[in-house]
Amino acid sequence: MSILEQGGWLIWPILLASIVALGIVLERLWCLRRANIAPKHLLENPQALAMGSPSQAAEIERQGVLGRLLAQAMLAGPTQGQREAALVGQSANVVGYLERNLELLGVIAAVAPLMGLLGTVIGMIDVFSTLMLHGSGDASLLAGGIGQALVTTATGLLVAIPALIGHRLLSRRARSLMLDIEGACEQFLSVDPRFAADTRRAA
Repeated sequence: MSILEQGGWLIWPILLASIVALGIVLERLWCLRRANIAPKHLLENPQALAMGSPSQAAEIERQGVLGRLLAQAMLAGPTQGQREAALVGQSANVVGYLERNLELLGVIAAVAPLMGLLGTVIGMIDVFSTLMLHGSGDASLLAGGIGQALVTTATGLLVAIPALIGHRLLSRRARSLMLDIEGACEQFLSVDPRFAADTRRAA
C-alpha cells in the first residue's frame, strides 16, 4: 500500500481499471463456454434438427445460444426463406453477445499504460520542481522522486499486459464460436423444411 500511495492519485484509476478488466475476463470465460454457446451434439448434425418438427423447438431452445437460434428458425415458418430471415435477424444479437465487453477490455489494455505514463510525467514535473527549490545536493531526494514517478508506469503495464492477453484470447475464442455457429446454420438451411415435412408424413 505504501508503494501504491507513492504513485499519486492516478494510481487509483489504474487499479479501478484492473478490477473492471478482471471482471470482464471472468465473465467472458464463463459465458463463452462451448456448452453455453454451441453444444457439441448440436454441431454434429444440424441437418437432423432441420428435419425435426416445430414441436421440438422448445426442447432445442434450452440448449445454448445455437439452440435458441435454431429453435427460432424452426418456428419462423415452413420455407427456407423464412428460416434464413430468422437466422439473419438474430445474427447481430449473437455477435453482440459473443463480443460483449471485449471492446472495453481492449480499451483498458490500451489506456492503462498511458495513464501510467501520465503519472510518471506528473511525478517528474514534481521532481524538477523540487530540484529548483532545494537544488541537486540531496541525491536521495532525487532518487526517491524518480522512483515515485515510475510507480504509475509499472502499475499501468502490470494492468495492460494481462488485459491485452485476455482481450486477444477471448476475441479469438468468440470468433471460433461464431464460425461454428455459422457452419451449423448453413447446414441447417441446406435442408428444405417442406421436404422434411413430407418425409415425416410419409413415415
